[in-house]
Formats: sequence, structure tokens, C-alpha cells
Amino acid sequence: MPRSSRADRPDADAREIVETVATWFAREGRSLPWRAKGAGAWGILVSEVMLQQTPVSRVLPAWTSWMEWWPTPAALAAASPGDVIRAWGRLGYPRRAQRLRECAVAIERDFGGVVPDTVDALRTLPGVGEYTAAAVAAFAYRRRTVVLDTNVRRVLARVAGGVADAPSHLTVAERSRADRFVPEDPELAAAWNVGAMELGALVCTSRAPRCDECPVSTWCRWLAADCPPAPAPRRVSQTWEGSDRQVRGRIMALLRASDRATNVAGHATLADVDPGQLDRCLEGLVDDGLVRVDSDERGTYAL
Repeated sequence: MPRSSRADRPDADAREIVETVATWFAREGRSLPWRAKGAGAWGILVSEVMLQQTPVSRVLPAWTSWMEWWPTPAALAAASPGDVIRAWGRLGYPRRAQRLRECAVAIERDFGGVVPDTVDALRTLPGVGEYTAAAVAAFAYRRRTVVLDTNVRRVLARVAGGVADAPSHLTVAERSRADRFVPEDPELAAAWNVGAMELGALVCTSRAPRCDECPVSTWCRWLAADCPPAPAPRRVSQTWEGSDRQVRGRIMALLRASDRATNVAGHATLADVDPGQLDRCLEGLVDDGLVRVDSDERGTYAL
């Protein structure tokens, strides 16, 4: 099936693509609580940290509860590390909860309790990287930033690059191309950033893109080339069952369920774990600051 010649004009239609995506998002974008006007910069920062490698469906109830308990950085900064880890529940990668509390402490100490409004200032917060800083600055403060998550990178790879997906690591050329798409107008820039993210999440998906529903299919170089597949990646087999990561998760689940220090090594639920592996995982969790050794009784641990 012949494709429109628009797909042959690199970057010539960037403005039209941006405006089309922004219009599509205004009509089709999901109504999420951190996108509401009242969410504020703190609510947006919390959502961005929670959404790292975690689907929206799992984040929604956790974000709502979190914002009820700790609606401000000051409230979270005053919470105990154990309560924060326990509230994080099964969102995965509990170190993110620890970093979020450290962010709250830094915001309270260094910025008067107000989430900073520039990318450079946001990058000084513990655990806040380039993407999170750009997202908060764009969505909370309407700064013109280049927000590049997996979804945006895939959309641009297909529409502008004509390939199935972005490279495994962000390149200078990819960043430069993305910057050319972000308009100078801050409001439109924010609408493009969130719209491109949503387009990649809902339509231009990795495994089953719905090209017939895509608002920018007319410009898509990948579609014009009949959707050539990406090269098959080299897969490294990783066994989850019995891995250190699984054991660490089991330890965290045990401690979250208890309101007192627990003898982890002697607990029946971990009797099948090799003692050496259990010690190694406990030592790693202590080094990461996720659990603490109980001061009253050697060999017991708590959050």
C-alpha cells in the first residue's frame, strides 16, 4: 500500500507532528491524578519516581495512598525510613523509596520545602536523573525541556528515523533529533512531551503498534517502509528462581509484614535459602540502607 510522501521529508513537518500529537493527547490522553492541576510539583515528582519500570496500574493506588500520607516533602522527610519502605509495598526496587525520602529531606533543607523548578536544581536531588528532572520541570513548571523516556524514543525512532525502535543507549544524534521536535513555546512543549509519551504507551507500542489509530501515521517513516523489524537482541538468560534478587525480595516482604525486629535467618519462610546466600543478601540490604540490624539483639533485622 503506497504511503504519503510526507514521510520522506525529514523534520520538515516537525511542527505539524507536534501540534497533531498535542491535539490527540488533549482528546485521548488518560486522566491520571498526577496530571490534574492540583497535583503540584511534589505529586509529579512522586509519580515519576514510582513510574520507573513500574506500570501505571500498579502505581495508581500506591501514589494515591502516598499523597494522603505524605502530601508534602516536609511530611515525607519527617517519616521514618522503615515506614517509607513499608508503604512502598510491592512497587519493586525499594531503593527508589529510600531515594524519594532523601529527595524530600534535600528539598526541605536546601529549597525551603518547595520542589525546585529548573533541570539543574532538580538534578542536585538524590536519585534524580536527567529524565526525571526534565519531566518535572516540563510538567510541573512548563519549562521547555527534552523529555526522553522509552516511549518517546520509540515514537521518534519510528516517525523520524524509520526504524522499529531506539538504540539501547541514548546517542548524541538521537538527543539532537528529539530537541528539534520540542517547540519553543513552553505550553506546547509540555503538551508534546506528555503527548508523545502517551502515544508510545497506548498506540505506538513496542510489540503490537496500532498504526491504523496513530494520529501521525501519515508522517511515519517506519510505516512508509512497511515496518521493518528491529534486529533481534542478544538475550542473556537470567534465572529468577533462587536468585539474590528474589531472596532480597523475600526478606523485604518478611520485614514489611512485621512491626518488630525479626530473626531473618531463623524464620521458617526462609528455611529453604542457603545460609551463605541469605547472609550475602542481608549484608547487601544493610549496605543499601534498606534494612537495619536491630541494636538490641544480634542477628535480628528491621526496616
